[in-house]
Amino acid sequence: MKENPFNQTIEFKNKPKIIGNYSVAGPKEGKGHFGKFFHYVMKSDNFGEATYEKAEKKMMEKVLKGAINSAGLKPENINLFLAGDLLNQIISSSYAARSFDIPYLGLFGACSTMAESLALGACIIDGKFFENVACATVSHFSTAERQFRYPLELGNQRPPTSQWTVTASGCSILSLNGSGPVITKATFGKVTDYGITDVNNMGAAMAPSTMSTMIAHFKDTGTKPDDFDLIITGDLGKIGSEILIDLMEDKGFKLGVNYCDCGQMIYKSEQNPLMGGSGCGCSASLINSYFMEKLKKNKVKKILYLATGALLSTTAIQQGETVPGITHAVLIESGK
Repeated sequence: MKENPFNQTIEFKNKPKIIGNYSVAGPKEGKGHFGKFFHYVMKSDNFGEATYEKAEKKMMEKVLKGAINSAGLKPENINLFLAGDLLNQIISSSYAARSFDIPYLGLFGACSTMAESLALGACIIDGKFFENVACATVSHFSTAERQFRYPLELGNQRPPTSQWTVTASGCSILSLNGSGPVITKATFGKVTDYGITDVNNMGAAMAPSTMSTMIAHFKDTGTKPDDFDLIITGDLGKIGSEILIDLMEDKGFKLGVNYCDCGQMIYKSEQNPLMGGSGCGCSASLINSYFMEKLKKNKVKKILYLATGALLSTTAIQQGETVPGITHAVLIESGK
């Protein structure tokens, strides 16, 4: 890597390539707007397993295998596995990693984990420390509900501001060699807290951190919103996206028709997702399917991808804490 002249942004000299990718989605997600683009759609939420947690682990195993195959590699060709999820002790990622003889680093960035893994993986590849790195994350509606809110059996009513945790997973293989879209820059975000205490309004909690990271990227790189074919946020949902647009305009940046949010897009309105989708797998599944195909086919050339995360725990919330947010960004280009 060359000397970094920026504040929060790294420019990659060797431009790590995304040579393989794979996505898995649940049955509800398969009936949404992007069902035909996912590589694999599960027939049931339990994925043939006894528990939803085991199903989530299996999803992570499947995307890792699928991405490695997509890259034309074997597990022994992968030098490092970067992954994380929403569950305590990131068990879905850690338990999946034990099935592979691959060095592993567990990450937690909540729903920002896909961009976090891509940014860290790109640093490792750009520095030529390793040749091939796998980056992945996963989420499951039923495991998230059990951990963060209430058992599904209670049938609790969902408030209008809530989002539906996406059952999905995504994985990318980064490499020094081969061909594919390239990661040219990454902007690491700061923990941002505007005092939101409503755990059923994740969009409002995450939007300020997204504004912070997006502005940092624009200022560090001397760019503006119109310089990108697409600006994609992770899972702010309807409310969060509207808040972000207002916050950015207040700071002098107008987001136009090239801006979209994965949480707002992934479901159809008749599926009643309320404010849209959320969860690590929301943007991870879309960036590794629909949007990656657009890059590969050169239909778009520059995507600024910002995965958004809410850094909360039930323990902290019960102690009266607020919900801080974190957002990381990667600039992915077609390379053509």
